[in-house]
Amino acid sequence: MKNPLEYLSRHTRGDWGDVDELDRRENERSLVHGFRLLSAYTLISGTKIWIITEADRSVTTVLLPEEY
Repeated sequence: MKNPLEYLSRHTRGDWGDVDELDRRENERSLVHGFRLLSAYTLISGTKIWIITEADRSVTTVLLPEEY
């Protein structure tokens, strides 16, 4: 995938990408209780990106892990 919107689409569908099992379970809990959501993806170039949706769902941010 090259288009950032494809990763955002995956995030909104609940495809959390490359997160570990603990983060996957936390995302599922967050959907029920309204907490923050985190997805992680590795681009074709090998660059990792995170997509984070805030607990109140007001903002979703795409960033590099080192920017967090």
